[in-house]
Amino acid sequence: MSGENIGFDHLMNLMRKLRAPSGCPWDAEQTHESLKRYLLEETYEVFEAIDKNDPELLKEELGDLLLQPVFHAAIAEERGAFTMDEVLKTICDKLVRRHPHVFGEQKVKTAEEQVENWERIKKAEKGEERKSAIAGVPPHLPSLLKAQKITEKASRVGFDWAHVDEVYAKVLEELKEFEETMAERDQERMEAELGDLLFAVVNLGRFLRLDPEEALRKTIARFTRRFEYVEEALHQQGTSINDATLEEMERFWEEAKRRETASGK
Repeated sequence: MSGENIGFDHLMNLMRKLRAPSGCPWDAEQTHESLKRYLLEETYEVFEAIDKNDPELLKEELGDLLLQPVFHAAIAEERGAFTMDEVLKTICDKLVRRHPHVFGEQKVKTAEEQVENWERIKKAEKGEERKSAIAGVPPHLPSLLKAQKITEKASRVGFDWAHVDEVYAKVLEELKEFEETMAERDQERMEAELGDLLFAVVNLGRFLRLDPEEALRKTIARFTRRFEYVEEALHQQGTSINDATLEEMERFWEEAKRRETASGK
């Protein structure tokens, strides 16, 4: 493809053609609602490419992700709602407005100051008085990320622990309370206490500058790799995982851990 064809205009024209009566039936029937799942899927595929440290894969996945806002803009354009040019202008204007220390005279020394500044400008732009200091967190965020965002907002108005030791003590307290409900076999209370425990762990991660969503995602990836190693190792010795003993599975699990440690994963 020649350089002159590369750009938003070319991509938008491709999408318009795909959605035209003579284009692709699947593309033509998509709506904002039907595309929601693909926006999420493509985002997580970008995460995977970053984790693999693969620039070529990242380039491809970023293109797939970029297609999603183009798709939505094409749908909106057909309905007379807005155009891609308006989308681009909106984000460019917002970046200038919310970085007065870069595009204006304001002084900001740290990233933390800029986060607070961003929130102040955002609140002023919205022109609304929210009833709660923790309002404005998107309702459909994954629960761990949502908990992190809410505690960050609460922290900005001073509702927070003073030291990380206090947060860790809270985690231990919530764990003890969960253990007590386990002894009582009360499902409703166990669920509530488990939620409290997870919320406390999220707070601990925030204090330690650890992203709980990212931490759990990486743990799931490690579990998946190790479990698949166990399955393959059992297969190599002629045993199905359904027929293997727990001792056999644990032996190969520990072997998988040792191999990961040796390889620096």
